[in-house]
Amino acid sequence: MKASGQTATRILLVDDHELFRTGIAGLLDKQPDLQVVGHAGDGLEAHYRAAALKPDLILMDINMPGVDGLEALQMIKSDLPNTTIIMLTIHDEDEKVFKALRTGAKGYILKNTNSSEFLSMLRNILDGEPALSPKLASRVISEFSRMPSNHPTPPGNGSNSINLTIREKEVLSYMSEDLTDKEIAMHLSVSIHTVKSHVRNILTKLKVKNRRAAAQFARNQGLTK
Repeated sequence: MKASGQTATRILLVDDHELFRTGIAGLLDKQPDLQVVGHAGDGLEAHYRAAALKPDLILMDINMPGVDGLEALQMIKSDLPNTTIIMLTIHDEDEKVFKALRTGAKGYILKNTNSSEFLSMLRNILDGEPALSPKLASRVISEFSRMPSNHPTPPGNGSNSINLTIREKEVLSYMSEDLTDKEIAMHLSVSIHTVKSHVRNILTKLKVKNRRAAAQFARNQGLTK
C-alpha cells in the first residue's frame, strides 16, 4: 500500500526469468514512490502489456528468447515515445548499450548492481539523469566523443521527416517488394506477430490505409532494397 496522496511511478517489469522479476518486484513495491503494475516474460508480451498499461517506466531485459529487448524497445517507443525505458542485462556488452541508447533507452543497468545502487539509479533517471553504471558511462562518453558532430543528410524527397525506426524501414523495404508478412519474418528471423506490429506502425506513421500505399511510398522515396 502506497502512502496516501503520493503518486507512485508505475513500472512494467520485463524479463524471461520469473524468479528475477519477482525479486525486483519485491524490492520496488517496498518503496513508497514506486509501484509495479505489470510483468511480461518476453518482448512481444511487453509490447502488448505496455500498450494496455501505459506505464511511466519499463525495466526490460536486453537478452530474451524470441522478441528480445532491443526489438521490443523499438516497438514500444513507436507506440509510446514518452515512456521511459531502462535496459537490464547481466553482461557488459558495449554494442548493445549503444544500440539501446540510439533506439531510445534512457539507461542501462547491470543485473548484479546492489539494491541501494539499483534504486538510486532508478530515481536518478526519473529525475532526468542518465541511468548508466559508472563503468559503462565512461565507455559511452568515449564512444560518442569520437562521433562526428555533423552527419550528412542522406538524399531523398522528404522521407527523413517520417520517423521510422531502422527495423521499420527494413520491413517497409520488403513490403515494397510485395513480400508477405510470413516471408518478411523469415528474412528478418523474427516472428510473424512482430512483423504485423511493425506493419501497423508503418501504416500509422505514413498515414496510409494499406500495404499497397506504403509500398508505393517506399518506391517513391528510394527505400527499396
